[in-house]
Amino acid sequence: MNTPVSQGDASARDPEHKPFGWTLTTPLYVGSALNPVNSSIIATALVPIATELNVAVGATAVLVSSLYLASAVAQPTAGKLAEVLGARRVFLTGIVLVLLGGVVGGLGQNLAMLTVARVLIGIGTSAAFPCSMVLIRRRAQDAGLDAPPGGVLGGIAIAGMATIAVGPPIGGLLVGAAGWRWAFLINIPVTAIALVMALRWLPKDPPLDREHNGFRQVAGRIDLPGILGFAAYMTALVVFLMGLPRIEWIPLIVFVVAAVPTVWWELHKAAPFFDFRGLAANGALARTYLRQALTLLGIYSVMYGMTQWMEAAHGLSTVASGLMLLPMGTVSALLSRPLASRNLVRGPLVTAAVTMLLGSLGILLLTSHSPAIAIVLVSLIFGITSATTTVGNQTALYRAAPPDQIGTASGLFRTFGYLGTIISAVLGSIVFRSGVTDHGLHSLGLVLAAAGAAVLLLTVLDRQLMRRDTNRETGTPNQTAPLRIPRAQR
Repeated sequence: MNTPVSQGDASARDPEHKPFGWTLTTPLYVGSALNPVNSSIIATALVPIATELNVAVGATAVLVSSLYLASAVAQPTAGKLAEVLGARRVFLTGIVLVLLGGVVGGLGQNLAMLTVARVLIGIGTSAAFPCSMVLIRRRAQDAGLDAPPGGVLGGIAIAGMATIAVGPPIGGLLVGAAGWRWAFLINIPVTAIALVMALRWLPKDPPLDREHNGFRQVAGRIDLPGILGFAAYMTALVVFLMGLPRIEWIPLIVFVVAAVPTVWWELHKAAPFFDFRGLAANGALARTYLRQALTLLGIYSVMYGMTQWMEAAHGLSTVASGLMLLPMGTVSALLSRPLASRNLVRGPLVTAAVTMLLGSLGILLLTSHSPAIAIVLVSLIFGITSATTTVGNQTALYRAAPPDQIGTASGLFRTFGYLGTIISAVLGSIVFRSGVTDHGLHSLGLVLAAAGAAVLLLTVLDRQLMRRDTNRETGTPNQTAPLRIPRAQR
């Protein structure tokens, strides 16, 4: 008796018609890696930049916060544009902006030029992840796949999260061997390769309807007022957070003045940029955003906080401190793909919370006299956190986000993650405000332990994650119900 084979199964077995062949996934992986690598590669270059430009080391923090701010605003904006104008067009535009940022930063002669370069890089690199998720979702629908393409999401997880920890080692080697400018110039050859691959291999977008794609029509479809309001209050919020522990009243007032009318506008618009009502009704998606923010708070605090501590208190060189975090990225990369291929959610998220707690306790035991193996061990533990949180939350995002809003939802997913990273920078400045000491590191560990406990509670008490549906054909338990696509849409 012959068993009918679905379109998705057939394409998965036929190598000539695989829906997710390497020609599609390679440019998506390379593009998605640009943002996390750029966000962390600057870590080991801050001190040399301050020395050469004759500015205080604290002043170079703007190079970190500017990329975070640009990314926090640009990620959901790029997702919305991808949904309306076409994912390939937005992806290519982003690559060009990163290339331009690499040139400006490599030639920059002052902190202002370097800040402009980081903003360009932040905006440009923000296009890849939401555009990739739009392309993946559409390809899965075309192939008739019911469940998320776990192997592909695993590759995106590696590119989008595991590569974060690769930034400091790469930055340390580049800065140590060729100078800090190569923290910017490295983008030129990488983006040139990514641009060629994207032009050749990414599927072309449908042609734009000129009658319905004038400026006014597009502005209405993407909710331009909502985007501008979002950019205004997010900018004010980030400026306020970066000023802590001192209260900066002006950005706080600007935040309120911008947020109140923007939220009112979004609540009364039929197709808003930031769907507050939809997010409130979609508890699974809201919890996914919150878990991502809290966990990235821990991961980035380790990368930036421990890097500063290793150089200032432990006496390690820039290259050595970067290499100390290499096991973190390696473990994350090795675990991400096999975990994602199984489409698991709850198990990886519980593991992420538990390892974050264990790693935070490990930080409390470190001192300036601790052996290198102890630092590497903490790095390894947070590498597990990085892999499991990315896999679990990314799969949860794919399932919880409305199919027609996957681009915007993916961008907001990254925005919440960047809020976590911004707060990690604030924490670092607070605990080390009197100097980079063991006491400051231990204070950081206590905060991260509390955040890890909150993530654990958000996971184990989430009833939706506790549901285990069973596939009738295989008897395999699934963590959450897979996305079901009506036959009429396949």
